[in-house]
Amino acid sequence: MAKNWVIGFPRIGEQRELKKALESYWAEKSRFGEVEKTSKILKQRHWQYQQDAGIDYISCNDFSLYDNMLDMSVSLGAIPSRFQDIENEHELYFAMARGSKKAAAMSMTKWLNTNYHYIVPELSIKDKYKLNIKKIKDEYLEAREFGIKPKINLIGIITYIALSKAIDFEDKFQIFDKILPIYEELLQEISKFDKEVIVQFDEPYFAKDCTSKELSLLKIAYDRLSSVSKHIKIAVVTYFEHSSEAALVLVNTGIWAIGLDFVYGAKNINVLPEIAKNNKVLIAGVIDGRNIWISDIEKKVSLLNEISSQINKDRLIVSTSCSLLHVPFTLKYEDKLDNEIKSWIAFAVEKIGELNLVSNLFFNGMNALNDEDKKQLAANKRALHFRKVSKKIHNEEVKTRIGTINTSNRKLPYSERIKIQKKVLNLPVLPTTTIGSFPQTPELRKARREYKNGDISKEFYEKEIKNYIDECIEFQESIGLDVLVHGEPERNDMVEYFGEMLDGFAFSKNGWVQSYGSRCVKPPLIFGDVSRPIAMTVEWIKYAKSKTKQIVKGMLTGPVTILNWSFVRDDQPKEVTSMQIALSIADEINDLQNAGVKIIQVDEAAFKEGYPLRNENIKSYEKWAVESFKISTSVAKNKTQIHTHMCYSDFNDIIQTIEAMDADVITIETSRSGNRLLKVFKEIGYKKEIGPGVYDIHSPRIPSVDEIKEQIVKLLEVLPKEQLWINPDCGLKTRKWDEVKPSLKNMVEAVKSNR
Repeated sequence: MAKNWVIGFPRIGEQRELKKALESYWAEKSRFGEVEKTSKILKQRHWQYQQDAGIDYISCNDFSLYDNMLDMSVSLGAIPSRFQDIENEHELYFAMARGSKKAAAMSMTKWLNTNYHYIVPELSIKDKYKLNIKKIKDEYLEAREFGIKPKINLIGIITYIALSKAIDFEDKFQIFDKILPIYEELLQEISKFDKEVIVQFDEPYFAKDCTSKELSLLKIAYDRLSSVSKHIKIAVVTYFEHSSEAALVLVNTGIWAIGLDFVYGAKNINVLPEIAKNNKVLIAGVIDGRNIWISDIEKKVSLLNEISSQINKDRLIVSTSCSLLHVPFTLKYEDKLDNEIKSWIAFAVEKIGELNLVSNLFFNGMNALNDEDKKQLAANKRALHFRKVSKKIHNEEVKTRIGTINTSNRKLPYSERIKIQKKVLNLPVLPTTTIGSFPQTPELRKARREYKNGDISKEFYEKEIKNYIDECIEFQESIGLDVLVHGEPERNDMVEYFGEMLDGFAFSKNGWVQSYGSRCVKPPLIFGDVSRPIAMTVEWIKYAKSKTKQIVKGMLTGPVTILNWSFVRDDQPKEVTSMQIALSIADEINDLQNAGVKIIQVDEAAFKEGYPLRNENIKSYEKWAVESFKISTSVAKNKTQIHTHMCYSDFNDIIQTIEAMDADVITIETSRSGNRLLKVFKEIGYKKEIGPGVYDIHSPRIPSVDEIKEQIVKLLEVLPKEQLWINPDCGLKTRKWDEVKPSLKNMVEAVKSNR
């Protein structure tokens, strides 16, 4: 029996080739055929990497031009009615993801508690679902032609429905009986591909606390799906936490294998007796698919030996804990990363090498290792030892400061300090602002790249940045925005920029990870104790202030977001690292307010995504996450107004936590979800000020004045004018100026009309 399994592989390309091809097509600089050509090259290259690493079970259909959930919607024929008149299949696909001139895009939200965003399926009781097998079949045949017999990756039916949006009915699972037959038909078609086909159904939803109804439907679904064809072997995989309840259900269905995460789901060990008793194959996820630190090879083998004391080796497959989509592609291009730190790191390509070594050592023992394997094992031991004792990691001054934190509360309660702030700021009703960033133009990126490479002087670079700030300020004044921003031209990324000036952070050159569609991020690597040796934003904000008489916000990224959007060291509790970052942000806030900055925005865009999947772990997370934010902002004077921004969140379950953060103003993304998210603020009597996004910045659509006026009227039906700010959904970094300028102009005109 084959010995190892990769749940999924990154698809954006080791040099972001897919991103570049997509964006060229969207900009009408190339034809769709170029996207298809690039996609074929990437798929074959990714299969080759896995073949070369000795991977036995390689996926197809883990590749996507935008998102696998969107792919599943297309395969099931779950096309919202507003898109159904689009005949061209790839125009339809991208319209669903990005919107079109006639129709708004589908919603987008975080994939469980990761920084990957998926396109939320829209399910209607009126829709007639119809199977579309084309992509799945084409990719399978492509893999066979390449020379591999792949497993087919599909989103499982319960996860698909549970993470969808019900348009015209209450209980999402009312749609279950309409969609299950489409899944059955899909398997019937797949059974024709080969004499035997392995299908991997991803059901990560069961890493959450699930209801008895959901578990009951899981049983019904896989009883029926496993009986569709004798030519299909079904593996159901879960990840990101333990899935004990689901595993106990799945062992009593006809599926072939169960995949469990033993990196983040230690409690999965408790279900091994039932898996063994029911003679299922266990796909044991032991190589971390979410973080970038090297595996302790010997500890992984030891864990597998513990597992094999209950599961026979001939029914064990060694796996990644989840898809490798969540880590960068390869270390191959990291020629500027400190060699010692680099030795502690494994990206996707290196992880499949680890996977092969662990599985080989586990199944065959030391005597089966060749010279290269032995060399890799020795290097692993050496790197683990030096990481443990390295002086680069520990800073005693930081540890002492953490130990002396004794307060995290602002001096006056909100009800009193808001009166002071209103007098100081003197803003009109429905004040207008943006979330912070303005378009990162090719010219701006080029200047930053040339400065980093030493091709231009510091003086020339800073002049370019100041010219950009001048233009941003002038534009904002010209359209009548009330609170201005400097546009963040000096920032490559809202986390990376700060990390580059904090001790304890390292940076890759090519460590890109897909966030959504073609959007990639390059998370910092937090390897040691964190501190702020110099001010990070003060000079740029002071310069922007000098160019206008209006208020200019200071823009910072919050400690929890910096933590959640970084690869965090795994040798101390995350909350300790979070509080180290919080102290650094507090130092920056103090410097900004002493420089005369009246409003400081501390973005916590990723606050919600860090939430544990299991309820039992939530209180602990909330406690230290809120404490980190308050440590950052407690230094603010009563007259200094603290703003924060949150993305893609369903606030119902965390509204009390948001209140506890004690920010004066919160801006939130609501344009793709209407007032549903906003109503929870009214229901609990939220007293602080709120800036709901009035238009969607993730779509190239330019909203009209009337459209925004209508949105503002809807906001005023929920909350009083005294509580409302008007702003876009999110930062404008990824948009183009010819989209941003008319959109913001229309927003300001709509506000003036409503005033």
